Amino acid sequence: MKNEEKKSLVSPVPMPSTSMKPAKASDVDWLVSAGPETQKEFLDSLSDGEILSLPYLFDFWAMDHQRTPEGDWRAWVILGGRGAGKTRAGAEWVRSQVEGARPLDAGHCHRLALVGETIDQVRDVMIFGESGILACSPPDRRPVWQATRKRLIWPNGATAQVFSAHDPESLRGPQFDGAWVDEYGCAAVDKGTNQPNKFLDPKSSESTLPHFSDGRRDELIQQQYLRAFLGYWNDPDNNPQSDVYEGAMLDMDHAYAWAWDMRPYPYFPNNRGLWSDGENYTRGHWLNGRVSSRTLSSVIDEICLRTGLEHCDTSRAHGLVRGYTVDQVSEARGALQPLMLRYGVDAVDRDGRLHFVMRDGQSDRLIDLDTLVRDPERDGVLEETRGSTVELAGRVRLRFVEADGDFEVIAEEAILPDDATHAVSTSEFPLAMTRAEGRQTVERWLSEARVATDTVQLTLPPSQLDTGAGDVIALPEGQGRGLFRIDRIDQMAAAQKLEAVRIEPESYRPADFAEEAVTLRPFVPPSPVAPFFLDLPLLTGEEVPHAPHLAVTARPWPGSVALYASDEDANYTLNSLVTARTPVGVLETPLFPADPGRIDRGSDLQVRMLAGTLQSISDLALLNGGNLCAIGDGTPDGWELIQFREAELVDTDTYLLRHRLRGQVGTERAAPWPEGSYLVRLDGTAEQIDLAEAKRGLARYYRIGPAGRPVDDPSFSAVRLAFDGLGLRPLSPVHLRLAPGQGGDLSLNWIRRTRIGGDRWDTAEVPLGEEKEEYVVRVVQADAVIREVTVAAPTWTYSAAAQAADALSGLYELQVAQLSARFGPGRFSSLTVPG
Repeated sequence: MKNEEKKSLVSPVPMPSTSMKPAKASDVDWLVSAGPETQKEFLDSLSDGEILSLPYLFDFWAMDHQRTPEGDWRAWVILGGRGAGKTRAGAEWVRSQVEGARPLDAGHCHRLALVGETIDQVRDVMIFGESGILACSPPDRRPVWQATRKRLIWPNGATAQVFSAHDPESLRGPQFDGAWVDEYGCAAVDKGTNQPNKFLDPKSSESTLPHFSDGRRDELIQQQYLRAFLGYWNDPDNNPQSDVYEGAMLDMDHAYAWAWDMRPYPYFPNNRGLWSDGENYTRGHWLNGRVSSRTLSSVIDEICLRTGLEHCDTSRAHGLVRGYTVDQVSEARGALQPLMLRYGVDAVDRDGRLHFVMRDGQSDRLIDLDTLVRDPERDGVLEETRGSTVELAGRVRLRFVEADGDFEVIAEEAILPDDATHAVSTSEFPLAMTRAEGRQTVERWLSEARVATDTVQLTLPPSQLDTGAGDVIALPEGQGRGLFRIDRIDQMAAAQKLEAVRIEPESYRPADFAEEAVTLRPFVPPSPVAPFFLDLPLLTGEEVPHAPHLAVTARPWPGSVALYASDEDANYTLNSLVTARTPVGVLETPLFPADPGRIDRGSDLQVRMLAGTLQSISDLALLNGGNLCAIGDGTPDGWELIQFREAELVDTDTYLLRHRLRGQVGTERAAPWPEGSYLVRLDGTAEQIDLAEAKRGLARYYRIGPAGRPVDDPSFSAVRLAFDGLGLRPLSPVHLRLAPGQGGDLSLNWIRRTRIGGDRWDTAEVPLGEEKEEYVVRVVQADAVIREVTVAAPTWTYSAAAQAADALSGLYELQVAQLSARFGPGRFSSLTVPG
């Protein structure tokens, strides 16, 4: 709801307030939309008197949110933007309370109160306004305005007395049957309490500043207004019990502050592309995002109380603390120092009491040089010193938490125009501030440091012993003298020595920097993501061979995804961040086995993409590794790597894949992939996770979800997985051949493959890829290993004697795998031998 405002109507019946469901339609809206024939029929059915009374029949014109709620209620609050009809609804409610069936008949109420911020406001808006009481009343029931007595009188004798919020005591005494009042509230603008109803809105003709306001943003005055208002009316001495009904004169449980906004903070006011009135927030009446702030004095009081500091006076410490993080409040100095530096507060010990005093540049005492005590250690009564600016940093930088947004840490910097040192003084505070407040703070620091190079030393007589540290003294103008703040006092027998630094009042008048909209991170819905862990062979040779890849998809995509890992189901630490969504699809037709290294021209493979798209490529791009995908069942080691040349879009997110290369990098598979298997496009978005080689093969706990959510958020999914590190696994040998030898021997030969650098064609052999060349050969029958030997060359002789000793009958298999010192045997290739 935009530009929320409130009008309150108070009834003496002590019942709970009710709310109405907002709607827009009225009876006249129905008539307008009914068509000319229905409109003519309706008007023809009315008499002349009924036609004359129709403009004053509010039930006919009112929208649902303007109609008086049904049932017993005590307070009815109307929330709506400008033009929503709040004034008309209030005026018509007054009519309904005071008017009877006929002009002279008594109504439900005889005495009403009309309360606004000022008398003029009540008269100009609530009474004489275009939607006010007089404009809404028919001639025979129209009340008379008695200006001298500030009241309305109806023909039936009912009265409505006008009151101003500036004179609350005038409400004492009269007993009213009901009241039409404005909400209470104050804009967050300099001197807003001078005219709390004033606001700034370039699009409104009513836009204006309060009296004597300089237009700066000031949430402190808004908070002080609310504190004073609520404190006054919650005091029974100021808000007595009614003699007519059981309750206070003003029911503060049903008093409503202007303005709460239903739009979510901080997206309002920062999403100005959606809500154009967001720029009015900084100096407007909105309470969203502000009521959680604390006054500076209350924060200092709490810190002093927690650290055992008693007898503290914070009455002269003024400011608004939007947020402040302190891990442990055990030492007052450490907790108070950021606040004192940020807001310009001095802590002064006087008469056994610690006073917190603002640096405001205002003089506390004018010093007459003729009254100063001559010090024998000085030449004269006053010693002035100008320090060197060589060591003065020309740049001041402050890091702080940005308020009104995502509470990110940002920095603001101030630079002297003539800075040539490039030296930077950097501070960091756990304080929430707006960017403009950060700029004001560093500008003040730099200004203070520049003028504080001038110091004075002097001695005051006994008559001025009440001057203390923190006071600002004014020295007669001339010879560069002006205002100085006392930083040090040395007590003497009958006098006191002072050391003071120069100050400039302008340093403490914050510059009016333009308030910029805070850039917010997009909203991340608490929806889970779909992770796919892929324990793959080496694709380029540049990967960490034992670490798996992680592909993640989600709709909607949360922006980034966090993977947390732990050796136990607790104490998770961040493992890696996934910043891009991987294209993932689902097979809608099965994919049958095919020979690796050859073009698979079988039936079209239909894939429906859950995220991402597919496209066709050239033959050259295909042979250079393009359109590489993994098809699998979702388990870490259950993947076959394929490529395709052609992708035809046949339906929404649905493609037919043709001209495929199967079983790439040694991932050939003998079984078909069923419908429902996953296809993950390896386009570079799937990156390897952090896994120490010592953790290979060990089951670990993983939690994965949106990076903007905590690890225990319901959107996180949990898995327990172990990875073999298939990038270390040797590829299976190929081209197994068995030849008869002498004396019944059988000679088995094969060709090895390599997992590293095997794509070159200009070498006689592919690189070995392992520490040494070694193979394991098995004789297997009925899944039982009959014989196993290790050889150092791609050949083995199965001697006749060994065959006789194995006593094989029927079919058996000869299986060969290359050995790795880090992984063990790779994938086995087999050759079936008849018995």
